[in-house]
Amino acid sequence: MNPRFILSSLLALLCAAGTAAGAAAAPEPARPAAPGAPAARGCHLPGSEDALRCFAISVPLDYAKPADAKLKIHVTVAPAFREGARPDPLFVLAGGPGQAGSDVIVTLNAAFRRVRATRDIVFIDQRGTGLSGKLDCESRPEHETMSDAEQEAEIHRCIKNSRIPFAAYTTLNAARDLEQVRRALGYQKVNVWGGSYGTRLGQAYARAYPASVRALILDGVAAPDQVIPAGGRDGQAALDKLFEHCAKDAGCHKAYPNLRAEFESLAARADAGIKLSLSDPRTAKPVNITMSGSRFASTVHSILYSPADARRLPFLIHSAYQGRWEPFVARQNLMGDFAGDEGGMAFLLHLAVVCAEDVPRMTASLMKDEDALITRPWAGRMPAMCKSMNVPPVPYAPPSMIEAPALLLSGALDPVTAPRRAEAAARYMRSARQVVVPNVGHGVSQLGCAPRLLREFLDKPGAALDAKCLSEIPPPTFQLGSAGPQP
Repeated sequence: MNPRFILSSLLALLCAAGTAAGAAAAPEPARPAAPGAPAARGCHLPGSEDALRCFAISVPLDYAKPADAKLKIHVTVAPAFREGARPDPLFVLAGGPGQAGSDVIVTLNAAFRRVRATRDIVFIDQRGTGLSGKLDCESRPEHETMSDAEQEAEIHRCIKNSRIPFAAYTTLNAARDLEQVRRALGYQKVNVWGGSYGTRLGQAYARAYPASVRALILDGVAAPDQVIPAGGRDGQAALDKLFEHCAKDAGCHKAYPNLRAEFESLAARADAGIKLSLSDPRTAKPVNITMSGSRFASTVHSILYSPADARRLPFLIHSAYQGRWEPFVARQNLMGDFAGDEGGMAFLLHLAVVCAEDVPRMTASLMKDEDALITRPWAGRMPAMCKSMNVPPVPYAPPSMIEAPALLLSGALDPVTAPRRAEAAARYMRSARQVVVPNVGHGVSQLGCAPRLLREFLDKPGAALDAKCLSEIPPPTFQLGSAGPQP
């Protein structure tokens, strides 16, 4: 599939879509600049109206050969509002792997608005993402009408034509980059917020540099032994919960009494390929496409990340079952929206990490245990793509204990980093507090009272935290017709 489409089906952090609040230019950070610190420049990035400070920090491409080639790591600092800012900032690590800190600046006025009152917020573009030398394939509109085989050929061609030392783009090297950023900006200890894959990177940093990390907030927690493409159990569990909730909701059950059967029928038909002739949801021009099993499954999986999105899925399934595929195809196209081509996931970086760190651990036993319709197509295709990437495997190392206090946030409806993953991660943390939020999927920090709780935890990481307010987040309503969700 095209890079945007295939990557969204594997793993992506759905970040907060908060409204950017107008603000005056941010004050300078209270901390003094470190001797020899890189020069800052004023910058404005999409997703924030604030005046921010941007840095380009030089790091070795290969830490085994520090004098050789260099990379520039892009860092965006939102200085604390108060003059008496605390010396320990919050480092923000985005998901994927493949998402950049500069891609999630919108969270500044959502998840991190309370924290920023007293702490710098530091968004880091991981090597190979965003403004740190993004590793990606060209994404063109015609990819959407190609067959699966044609799109896979495009991906293999892109990999072959790249002249990138992919072996340098590992989680451990990204953690080493974080330490270089901390030193360059003159911070002593830092706090780390990670979302989705960012939780893996955050844990790696805390293990590699324990003296540098004061506290961790991990949202959508990846377990140390989690294999990213092998997420069938969690994805299927989220889908089953959606079907159960629809059956218990009077309006949804009345509108879609045979929802599960309709889904299974569509999935079976898509496996054989469904030829569709319809009006392109973007251009309204006639278009012919084939709804394959992989397209169908990955679209359903991506929808499950957000409960608000998931509550539209019964309508999309029922419409498609009745032969009206336009709403489903329109939602599928969101995963490959070419309007934001400069942003979004770095597909080749995703492959570099997953092919080295995850695919070598995709044993037959694991894949049998994790098998599910909505994740099977891409899990099955990953080995062939990784063969083209030709990166050496990174041996799995048993995790050491993390000493820094950690707050672990889990959505009960998360289809990719379910609460059981945070429980597994917590076994290797000396002081971990897990909060499971009932009506939430992949991403908690921007919702309800969570921004306040982030601030409370960072102010006193060792104190008790009353998180009952997160249980007050209501479930979204189901969409019962073309007009949208119920009031």
